[in-house]
Amino acid sequence: MTSTPSSPVSAPEFPISVSEKAAAQVKSIQEREGKTDSYLRLSVVGGGCSGLSYKLSFEDAPKEKDRQLEIFGIKILADSKSLLFLKGTVLEFTDGLEGQGFVFNNPNAKQSCGCGSSFSA
Repeated sequence: MTSTPSSPVSAPEFPISVSEKAAAQVKSIQEREGKTDSYLRLSVVGGGCSGLSYKLSFEDAPKEKDRQLEIFGIKILADSKSLLFLKGTVLEFTDGLEGQGFVFNNPNAKQSCGCGSSFSA
């Protein structure tokens, strides 16, 4: 898959994009934690102040019904239910004066909490 260096990358069968900066941060964390062969799981779970929360985790292998994509050298997993809420989302990483962390830019979120880790759809 090709893209310009700063463009988020996605694929039609996996409707989530990841920026190059976010992917580089994931790689850095994988190396620091000794998980360079692991997958990054993007998921949505119930909870949080707005009803749904984003979750990032590392896993050793995909589950049977997971969708998979490799972007900028990181292997990404998501289950079908999470993809319903994440369609069109761009995972980015910010490191400005307001703090640093992963940011989910989700066009499906009707409301988000102040911390950005939960939303309602």
